[in-house]
Amino acid sequence: MKYLTKEWYETCQQTGLHFGLRVHKGAALMDETLFQRLYKRKEKEHVKQERELYDTDPRFMLEHDGQVLTRADKAFSGEEVKEEDQMVYHMPPEERAHIEKLIAEYDVRPAFDEKQCKDKYKEAMEWNFQYRAKKLPADILKQVADIRVFALGYCTSEVMQQLKKKSAESTQEIERIGHAHREAMLNQNIADDVHRRVQFHDCKVTDLLHADNLVINLDNRGGFTDINKLTLTAPEIVKQEGEIVGSHWLYQELYRINNGYELHVLLDGEPMPELIVRCADIVAETLE
Repeated sequence: MKYLTKEWYETCQQTGLHFGLRVHKGAALMDETLFQRLYKRKEKEHVKQERELYDTDPRFMLEHDGQVLTRADKAFSGEEVKEEDQMVYHMPPEERAHIEKLIAEYDVRPAFDEKQCKDKYKEAMEWNFQYRAKKLPADILKQVADIRVFALGYCTSEVMQQLKKKSAESTQEIERIGHAHREAMLNQNIADDVHRRVQFHDCKVTDLLHADNLVINLDNRGGFTDINKLTLTAPEIVKQEGEIVGSHWLYQELYRINNGYELHVLLDGEPMPELIVRCADIVAETLE
């Protein structure tokens, strides 16, 4: 990758570092009593939200069935609404059947399990403690007295200022690289339909078969394309780093070369796998 590199990806993770945080003067010191108080407060809010969601009766989804709908332009024009400007919405049978199934399950559901909810919250927060420590820049992390309090959403004013500064710098750098990347891609003079053949964001690579051609099979259920097989003809692998198979396709760059194309792919993982292949042509297929 020339622009959407691993370093670029890491910079993307350094934006919005201050989002969801509030300044708390107690965050300057390690204080177990403070942590426990804040944790109980957040836990209580979480349990309340989960209980409300659990107790939401799915019957509300049937309210639109049979409702009279009016054309938006007529509804907001102030003009008289005529019969031809309205229609009665009838829910499709399969949608109604699905909702009725949800209602039946709702009516026999067990009591809300508060202990299980708290256990899951604790598990999620323990993961969050580690994630926050990993995501924070090292120089800022050293100034955080208790990463647990930080993960709950509290920090000192000094840390808040530095997080905002770092986030702004990262955003500026991402915008700079993004502009350079767009310009580079436009200068390749590659047809849009060719670019569309390699749009596999969030698709999982299931096979990488290298013979006369390089065949990449993909599970596209998590992606935004119906293509699930990519064939690169007369391939030359320039770089193959990390575990390609089993990883999810994140970003790509496509370049024009004398005898065809050069495809760069960045995938998810630790470390992030990368694939660069030169080829004569790119063939995209949708297999059943």
